[in-house]
Amino acid sequence: MKDFFKNVFANIIAILIILMVIFGFFMLLIFASAMSEDQKPSIENNSVLVLNFKNPILDSYTEAETSIFDFGSKKNTLLIDVLNAINKAKTDDNIKGISIETDEIQAGITQIDDIRAALEDFKKSGKFVYAYGNNMSQKSYYLASVADKLFLNPVGMVELKGMSTEVTFFKDFAEKYGIGVDIIRHGKFKAAVEPFMRNEISPENKEQLSTLINDIWGNISTKIKASRKIDDTSYKTAVDSLYGFIPEMALKNKLADKLLQKSEYENILKSNLKIKASKDLKEVSIGKYVNTLESNSDSDNEVAVLYASGEIFNGDDYSDIHSEKYVKYIKNLADDDNVKAVVLRVNSPGGSGNASDEILFELQQLKKKKPLIVSFGDYAASGGYYISMAADKIYSEPNTLTGSIGVFGMITNFKDLANRNGIRSDIVATNANSQIYSPLSGAAPGTIPILTKSIESTYKRFVYFVTQNRKKTFEQIDAIGGGRVWSGTRAKEIGLVDELGTIQQAITFAASKAKLKDYNIQSYPAKVSKFEEFFKNADEDEIAARVISKKIGKENYSLFERVSNPKFNNGVQMSLPYKITIK
Repeated sequence: MKDFFKNVFANIIAILIILMVIFGFFMLLIFASAMSEDQKPSIENNSVLVLNFKNPILDSYTEAETSIFDFGSKKNTLLIDVLNAINKAKTDDNIKGISIETDEIQAGITQIDDIRAALEDFKKSGKFVYAYGNNMSQKSYYLASVADKLFLNPVGMVELKGMSTEVTFFKDFAEKYGIGVDIIRHGKFKAAVEPFMRNEISPENKEQLSTLINDIWGNISTKIKASRKIDDTSYKTAVDSLYGFIPEMALKNKLADKLLQKSEYENILKSNLKIKASKDLKEVSIGKYVNTLESNSDSDNEVAVLYASGEIFNGDDYSDIHSEKYVKYIKNLADDDNVKAVVLRVNSPGGSGNASDEILFELQQLKKKKPLIVSFGDYAASGGYYISMAADKIYSEPNTLTGSIGVFGMITNFKDLANRNGIRSDIVATNANSQIYSPLSGAAPGTIPILTKSIESTYKRFVYFVTQNRKKTFEQIDAIGGGRVWSGTRAKEIGLVDELGTIQQAITFAASKAKLKDYNIQSYPAKVSKFEEFFKNADEDEIAARVISKKIGKENYSLFERVSNPKFNNGVQMSLPYKITIK
């Protein structure tokens, strides 16, 4: 028996030692990865900067999807870094040109707009911009079309097809399986709850969707046609007929300049650089080149860029926009004497009305101390638009999806589903509406009327802040509100934003408003260390969410969250009904 306990104890000690060794190995890998990120690479003369974008382009580190087993193989690329890198390459004598080589770019449409604008500016240096594609997505082609020359693989394709959006409806599904949904909304265009109310798109929703995607597609097409020198009729025919899917037709219709293999393309680059075909081409990836960027100034003066990326929730989680966390960020920036101006970069479809209101209040306090300029990314809608109402000035991208001035509330219950399967509940209470809501019994009689009043009150508060910022009457905002979404181009026309421009233009204006000639640009929230990232992603709920998301797909998971996640069923929502992507 004594030997038995000795063996058990020895085995336990051995297991603990093994676990400590494994943990130490992980920590060593994380440390090594963190050290490697700090090393600045050297760039050889006569090099080509390659835009390959193998990883997602993000506005902020809070958008990053990382894994506890990722030790540096996946490096997230920030939009501002890409723009600064292209700007630096313009005057870098070691960089002779840019090669765009991306078949599938993981970026939002406004991010591509900004990169495209930076490349147009780069071309003014006299350096070349070439592009090569195998099977180019529509977004990739939109970026690549800015090139001086665009080359396509002989068996490649260009996915140029136009834009569409699809809305999924759950009304019959909910009724079939006994899922009850109580809905309150303000605004005939507030379509966030339509999938649970109808079986088809409402006329109002169809109207706003049609206007929106035609605005965005018009902006994209105008730039493609100008870059490729294609007339309106030929372009429409090429898109409608899907000519880009056939390499020879793509070439014939000016969608590409030449069909050739990748090695032949590389020889063209060498020829441009006056390098012999037998010699190696000096290529520098955008990820590597970003690591050569240095601080733009030694000045103590700072323009802070606060990124508000993701949905808006209460709480203090690191990801998305959580009110407690952002209130702290805003207060710190307001109290920091080195921060002379703040640019709020909004890329959010909205979320919790309460959380949005908390953030707006703190931004209003910050504005009393220093200039606050807002820059819109892909989305600045509903709660995302609401928090922007503290701005001195609002910049929007032409293809931003904005507006959605409206609120809604939704309560789901499983009473019928439970009853069909032999599950029932009974309630004992002290007052008429003590049990406001239960998943098994639904909403109490007084819940819906009082929630309706709350929705109306919140909508009026929303419109009030918009009237104050936009200098318009309640009637004027209500006429363009009601939950309707607009493109940035249309938002400028109706007065919801001040200027159409990039984040860099917003930063420049913020500096001028603060009367700064020399300043640093700092991004917030700051990037977390590898060690923080490791423990942040070790949360079991986060791991479970990532697993489910991968299994059923991101779009399906977002719908699943709408019903199952208490964050989305907690109070009045200022949220966008859908996301529109270009594939």
